Amino acid sequence: MERDGLLTRTVFAEVPPRVEHELPPLGHSLRPVMEPISTWAAEHVDEILSLRKAHDARSADEFAG
Repeated sequence: MERDGLLTRTVFAEVPPRVEHELPPLGHSLRPVMEPISTWAAEHVDEILSLRKAHDARSADEFAG
């Protein structure tokens, strides 16, 4: 993302090391796209986690069986 200009990363030569990330203008331009995706994810997180758990259980059964 840094390479694509979507965020900037500043490393501080400190102990312990510290890194800061910021959105430049190009990164901020994605907000109108990302906000509805974030809202959708928050609304469906329980369903997604349940489906992941079911999938993992089926995969474990197939691997063991």
